[in-house]
Amino acid sequence: MVDFTKLKKFMEIPEAAEMLLKRPEKESTLSVNLKVGPNKMLIYSGYVVYHNLVLGPAKGGVRFAANVTLEETRTLAELMTHKCALMGLPFGGGKSAIAFDPKSISEFERRTLIKEYAHMLRDELTAGSYIPAPDLGSTPSDMAIIYGETHHPESVTGKPPRLGGLPGRREATGRGVSTIATSACRQILEKEIKNTTTAIQGCGNVGSYTASFLFEKGAKIVALSDVSGGLYSPKGLPIPQILDFIRQGKLISEYPDDNLQKIKNEALLELPVEILIPAAVENVLNKENADKISAKLVVEAANGPTTAEADKILGQKGIPVISDILANSGGVVASYVEWRNAKSGNQTSAEETYQFIDSKVESAFGKVLRLTKERKADFRNAAYILSVSELVAAMRERSWI
Repeated sequence: MVDFTKLKKFMEIPEAAEMLLKRPEKESTLSVNLKVGPNKMLIYSGYVVYHNLVLGPAKGGVRFAANVTLEETRTLAELMTHKCALMGLPFGGGKSAIAFDPKSISEFERRTLIKEYAHMLRDELTAGSYIPAPDLGSTPSDMAIIYGETHHPESVTGKPPRLGGLPGRREATGRGVSTIATSACRQILEKEIKNTTTAIQGCGNVGSYTASFLFEKGAKIVALSDVSGGLYSPKGLPIPQILDFIRQGKLISEYPDDNLQKIKNEALLELPVEILIPAAVENVLNKENADKISAKLVVEAANGPTTAEADKILGQKGIPVISDILANSGGVVASYVEWRNAKSGNQTSAEETYQFIDSKVESAFGKVLRLTKERKADFRNAAYILSVSELVAAMRERSWI
C-alpha cells in the first residue's frame, strides 16, 4: 500500500488524485456455485477488484488460494496499478481471486469451476475491461480454458504459446527479477553478479526462474528454499540439478545430497549474503526478524514480502530494498507483449521477450536510481514517485482532476 504521507515529503500530489488512488474504482464479490454430482456442491467466494483504470483496462492475475480475501485482492490490484504505471504500460491495476485450495478438487471440477468463473465475468472479459493472467495457484492451462470460453485471444494472457500465448511468458517474472538484481548489484553494491552470494526464499515459478537466470549469469546461489525448507552451501548450490528435481513434483528438503546443509526458511533470510531475494509470500520480512537481516541488498520478487515496520528497520540498517513494483514487473511486461501480439497478429520469440523485459526494467531501474540521489528517497519511495507522477499526469490528460 502507498504511504501517501511519506510520499508527499518528496513530491506534490493533488488532493483529488490522492483520493482516487486511495480506494478502488470497483469491487465485486462473487459466489461461485457448482453442482458437480448428485449430492455434491462446490460453493466458493470470489473477488474482482479494479483499482485504478486511468491508464487502461484492468490487468492482473487470477489467484486461487484457500485463504485469499477481498482485502488481499484489493492490495494486489493496487500494486498492479503502480507496476503498470512504473513500466509505462497502457494498463490499469486489477486482480481477481477464488477462495479455494486447487489441490482439494479433481481436475474435472477445476475445469468446470474456471468455466463458471469465466461465464460470470464474460461481459467484462470479452469487452476487454479486465485481462486476467496466471497468479498463485493458477496456470497457463487455466488461462487456456478462459480463452476457450471468450474466443478472444487478447482477453487473457499467460496462455500456452501454441494457443496464442507468448514464448518466455512463464519465465518472465523471474527474468525481470534476475535483471534487476544484476543491475542493482552493479550500481548499488558496485560488484558484478558473479562475484556475489545470493539467497532465494521460494522456489515456485518466480523463485525457480530467478535462480535459473542468475545461475546462467554466474551468480553463486548459496541458499534456495520452498515450503518444506531449504538447502545451503557456502560454495554455491547445483541449481540446474535442484530445479530438475523439484520440477518432478518433489520437495527441496528431499534433495539427496549430504554435502548440502538443510536449513529452515527463517534461517535462510538471515544468512550473510550480498543479495537476499524473498520470492515466496508476503510479510516474511517483519519487525520480528528485520534486525537480523545480514544481506547487503534485498530484491522483492514476491508481492509485499516486507512489512512497513521491517522496511523502516532495514532503512536504518542501510540495507537498500528494491520494491516489488519494480523488481517483479517482468510478468506484466510480458503480458503486454502477448496482449499486443494478439491484437496485431505479431509473433515474438522467447529471446525477444527477454530483451523487451530487460529494456523495460533496466530503464525503470535507472530512473528510480536517479531519483534516490536527486530527492534523497529510498528505492521504494522513488519507485512510487515515478508511478504516481505517471498516474497524476494521465488523470490531468483525461480531465479526471
